[in-house]
Amino acid sequence: MQSRFFVIIDARGAFVFFSTSSHFSSHLHLNHQPLHQVKAEMWRFPDRTTEIGTMINAYLARSKELDDAAVHLLFSANRWEKRAELLRELSKGTTLVCDRYAFSGVAFTAAKQKTGMGFDWCRAPDQGLPAPDAVLYLDLAPAEAEKRGGFGEERYESREMLSSVREAFDEIAAFVDGRCTRWVRVDASGSVEEVGERVGAAARAAVEAAAQGGVPLRSLWDGSAGVVGWPLKEEEKKV
Repeated sequence: MQSRFFVIIDARGAFVFFSTSSHFSSHLHLNHQPLHQVKAEMWRFPDRTTEIGTMINAYLARSKELDDAAVHLLFSANRWEKRAELLRELSKGTTLVCDRYAFSGVAFTAAKQKTGMGFDWCRAPDQGLPAPDAVLYLDLAPAEAEKRGGFGEERYESREMLSSVREAFDEIAAFVDGRCTRWVRVDASGSVEEVGERVGAAARAAVEAAAQGGVPLRSLWDGSAGVVGWPLKEEEKKV
């Protein structure tokens, strides 16, 4: 069945992304009933287990210096190399809860305010990747982020940088909300368990809608049905 813009598809897993201008999301544990009732996996970007991810990890740990534009493209390439696996899991009905994604890449690079590396440039490499059904943005002031354990261990973790990243996320939210995803701001103050409960509650709608079927997988950044490699061919589902 065809709509004007999308091919209406069968039930699939939901794709839920959460992030924050701080490193807090890396320590978040989702402990909420709606996510426990479905097959779900936790993903994190960058995936530091791949060859590209190893280079990114060295950069983030400050053991390797790289050009800002090259680093941005490496982060994007890391997402592209996981695209096929991500689509296969969604087609199987697996809900993917993803810590950081293309939105984070755009925010952190744009926050550097380098000439020629504005929002349009930052978005371009990820065009055609799947957009999440919902973005859960964990809103935490930089001053509060500094109080979290491990703050400052990786590159970008300074109050000044995170303030700029927070502003960049505001611009991204205004651009994508209602276009290719649904942007939900979540209060990230409180304990890890408390924030996990809020995130789980906010994810409920996306998880239930995808499980019922009829929800198109949209593309970054225009919200079209132009996701590269979707829908999967039958032979691709068996890989």
